Amino acid sequence: MPISQDEGEYRDDRPGVFFSQGSTGRYTPRAILIDLEPRVINSIRNKTNDSLFDPKNCYVSSEGGGAANRWAEGYMNAVHNKEEVLDMINRQLDGCDNCEGFQLLHSVAGGTGSGFGFFLLEELSDNFPKKLVQTYSVFGASEVVVQPYNTVLTLKRLIEQTDANIIVDNQSLLSIASKNLQLLSPSFKDANKLISTVMSAATNTLRFPGYSYNNLTSILSTLVPTPDLHFLVPSYTPFLPDDLSRTVAKKIRSSTAYDVILEVLDKKLRMCSNSTNAGTNISVFDIILGQRKTIASQAESIQRALMKAKDRINFAPWSSSAIHVAFGSKPGVGAGKSSVQEDSMSGLMLANSTSVVPLLVKIANQYDQLMRRSAFLNKYVNSDYDTEIGDIMAEFSDSREVLQEQIDEYSRSETIEYIQESGDEDIEDNAKDDSTANNKTPSESEKQAQITNDPDTSNVSNQSNTEDANENVADETDKGEKEDVDMQ
Repeated sequence: MPISQDEGEYRDDRPGVFFSQGSTGRYTPRAILIDLEPRVINSIRNKTNDSLFDPKNCYVSSEGGGAANRWAEGYMNAVHNKEEVLDMINRQLDGCDNCEGFQLLHSVAGGTGSGFGFFLLEELSDNFPKKLVQTYSVFGASEVVVQPYNTVLTLKRLIEQTDANIIVDNQSLLSIASKNLQLLSPSFKDANKLISTVMSAATNTLRFPGYSYNNLTSILSTLVPTPDLHFLVPSYTPFLPDDLSRTVAKKIRSSTAYDVILEVLDKKLRMCSNSTNAGTNISVFDIILGQRKTIASQAESIQRALMKAKDRINFAPWSSSAIHVAFGSKPGVGAGKSSVQEDSMSGLMLANSTSVVPLLVKIANQYDQLMRRSAFLNKYVNSDYDTEIGDIMAEFSDSREVLQEQIDEYSRSETIEYIQESGDEDIEDNAKDDSTANNKTPSESEKQAQITNDPDTSNVSNQSNTEDANENVADETDKGEKEDVDMQ
């Protein structure tokens, strides 16, 4: 077990996953904060004690005017300031013993989260192709009129260049805060607390490692059986005092592991697309949080709950039809914690499910309505992107096509024929590869053999453990919008 430099005590957590430790023993989040106007980042830095975030890891546009809620503005700002941002990323990588991947926290509705985020995904994919890229992507509630344009453009990169996306939408978050937590007028601050709680739970087994699921690779390989389907929908229950206000927590009874496993199946707790359609599940992963002695004492009831839950979940006919479970430690919350907190259990369910399809279809329809009227296109066509990078209308068309393919892919995954179709495609690809190899000239084949058998050739795969700074979530508009890139 690691030893705390500050207190000389044994500890069962790994703060180095998401934090860098200086010579004085002080921990600094291994995170980069990005915004195109200074208000949000300045607010974060002012509210965190003792300058928690390193100023060298905060990027604010020198113009300070934001991205005007336009994808093209955010993207071009990233292009023009590429070296500065990549230098920040490389500095963080220099402090990692073994980087496993990146986490991107962003909104897809405004200009910074969509445009700047799009560019970051391109650069991470190009510069670090062997590293995992996971996102926490926040979908808006139509506060921005050009949101469908921004979202469709961003979804292209989320679909093509990431390994997993945990997606939430503001409408579902505010509904959960209102109905399940008895908040009369929930705010974006309340929504952000829900998201940060999900992030904390999703990374618990990385920060408090056990015998399994102690790295990002093992978690994502469980949730993403095929790379074409990697949208994950979170559900969490219950929100205890360390998650939300104690006033609300008093109204929530103590939960057992049995309660948690069954309650997270409630569609009303899904943080994305609260529709009546439960969808077809491709994979389900539960993280149960509680004191380890409490979890051990409830082993029998946990097994009963898993059997009941399996009967209630509609799995794809080709999937494993299993609920994967990890047990995490519930971190202490200081001297004020109550016996309810000590004994209570909480849990997160991540589901790779077709329940995400209604959200994607809604976005596609909104986009089509705007595009049919050519509404607000002048803000994109007359941008620097169209003059410096390429035809933005072609980018629109390609992005819409990629989104439709993703919708169709999830729809096909509900049938047994899906895995057969995938197998046929693999056979066709292999046949093409064999045909190409047979048509090579002798000199090409010899050259390939020399490269393959060169004893000096090595393939180094840099894997690691991770990182996180808990509460960095982008608002819908550029006023409250922010990027946070975490190195794992």
